Amino acid sequence: MTKAIKLLTALPPPQRQRLMTLAREVSFPEDARIFEADGRADRFWVIRSGAVSLDQQVNSLRRVTVASLGAGDLLGWSWLFPPYTWDFGAVAFSPVRAYEFDAQAVLGLCHEDPELGMMLVRNVAEVLAHRLEMTRGKLMEQYTLHRRGAL
Repeated sequence: MTKAIKLLTALPPPQRQRLMTLAREVSFPEDARIFEADGRADRFWVIRSGAVSLDQQVNSLRRVTVASLGAGDLLGWSWLFPPYTWDFGAVAFSPVRAYEFDAQAVLGLCHEDPELGMMLVRNVAEVLAHRLEMTRGKLMEQYTLHRRGAL
């Protein structure tokens, strides 16, 4: 299994400091829907405190939680890949404080500093690989429960 990485601490201090010049502190109350699948992905967050659940709508009545995120975790990667729409939904499981980053501003910074851009893409790719493994495990768990009639 891949190891979970924390985006900001994975960046060397000079690149982290450059990225943090674009950060804006935000907060979300418990149960706030942060974004919905298929919505426009024009920003991302690094969670400072609290918990966020990533979910997938499986039918008109049911959502499945595919991952839980906490302090230091990256929330949102769809801003980096066309068609720039969210793949999952996200809801604050508890009050959340986070750093918010505007996608266009970060992409501009990456064009100015290709080393930062490469590090950022590599770190987001590692986050994606880890989340894919977690999601696959969660879906297998749901499938097994469904087959047993537990759902």
